[in-house]
Amino acid sequence: MMVKEIYRAVKFICCIEFWRMSLLWTLSLVISHLRIFALRVWGHKYRNFPRQRVAPISASNRPICIITGATSGLGAAAAKALLEEGFFVILVGRSAHLLSKTKAKIRTLNENAQLETFEVDLSSFSSIMKLKNSLVQWFSDMNLHPSIQLLINNAGILATSYRTTDDGFDEMIMTNYMGAFCLTKVLLPLLIDSPVPSRIVSVSSFTHRNVYDLQVDEEFIYGKPSNFKQYPFAHIYGCSKLCVLLLSYELHQQFCKDKKSQLSVNVADPGAVKTNIMRELPQCLSQLAFLVLNLLGILQIPEKGVSSIIDAALAPPEISGMYFFGGNGRTIRSSPLSYDLMLAKRLWWISSEIFLEMKHKSERSTALSTCN
Repeated sequence: MMVKEIYRAVKFICCIEFWRMSLLWTLSLVISHLRIFALRVWGHKYRNFPRQRVAPISASNRPICIITGATSGLGAAAAKALLEEGFFVILVGRSAHLLSKTKAKIRTLNENAQLETFEVDLSSFSSIMKLKNSLVQWFSDMNLHPSIQLLINNAGILATSYRTTDDGFDEMIMTNYMGAFCLTKVLLPLLIDSPVPSRIVSVSSFTHRNVYDLQVDEEFIYGKPSNFKQYPFAHIYGCSKLCVLLLSYELHQQFCKDKKSQLSVNVADPGAVKTNIMRELPQCLSQLAFLVLNLLGILQIPEKGVSSIIDAALAPPEISGMYFFGGNGRTIRSSPLSYDLMLAKRLWWISSEIFLEMKHKSERSTALSTCN
C-alpha cells in the first residue's frame, strides 16, 4: 500500500498541475499577504469595515442564513460563528448523514442553536431546483417570513480527475461555480423580498490570480475536455474561483451599484486553511503542503480562516462589491481580470442561458413523469 502511494505521489509530482499549485498558488497567496502588510504600513489604500449585527426580521424571527458546504471546514465554522451572531442557520450539504452529524455537534456546543438542514447536491441541477420549493414549504410550516437575509456560497471541491455530472457538466466547474450561480438565481427572489437588508457572500480563492485570460463560452461552462492529455485541475480550479468573483461583481452592478434594492454582494477569500479540500491529492503531498504553509506562517485552522467570511457577511449593509481577505474587516483588490465588466456580463448571460435551458429541461422531465 505504501509503495502504491509513493508511486502515485511521484507520478503526481511529474505533472505540470502540481507545479502550478506548489509554486504559482503559493506565490499568489504570499503576494496577497504582502499587500495586506504594505497597506498596513502605508495605509493610503487601506480599507477595513467593522462587523455589524444584522437586524432581526421581527422580535421573534431571527435573520435566516443559508450556508452551502456546511458539513465541515469553513462551512461548519461559519455556521457556528453566525449562530453566535443571532442567525437562524440553514446547513446545506449533499450528505444527509454528515448534515445530521454536524447539526448534532453544533448543538453540543450551543444547545440553543436554531438550526435546520437541507440535503442538496450542488453538482445536480434538479437537486438545486428542489431546494426553493422545500424552503418555501418550510417557511410556511415554521410560520416565518418567506425570505432569506444571508446566503453564503461556500461549497467547493478540488477534483484531480475529469468527472462529469448527470447534467453533462465538469463536476468541479459545476460545484464551484455553476452550482453557486444556479442556487443564487433560484434564491434571489427570497433575498430581494427580505424586509431588512440582505446579502450574498461567495467564497473565492487567491488561486484566481493565476488566471490571466478566460475564454467564456458554453463549452467552458460545461467544462468539456479540449483534447488535454492530463486534466488541468489546478487551472480549472482557479478559473472556477475567478468565475465566482465575476458573478459577484456582476450581481453588485445589477442590484447594488444604484441602490436598486437592499441586497448587497461581497466576496471572501479565506487564504490557506487546513480543511479537506486537498483530499484527492496523495496524502503525503497534502501533508507536505500544510507543513510548508505552516512554516511560512500563513496556514490557518477553519475557526481562524473563517474570519474573512464573517467579515464579508457582517460588514455594514451599504458595503458591497468588496473582496475581503486577511481578517479584521480588511479588504484588498482582486485580480485585474476579475474587474472586467464585459467579461462578467458575458459570463452572466451565458450562464443564464444554460440555467434557463436546464430549467426547461427539468420542467419537461417533471411533466412527463407526472403524465406517466
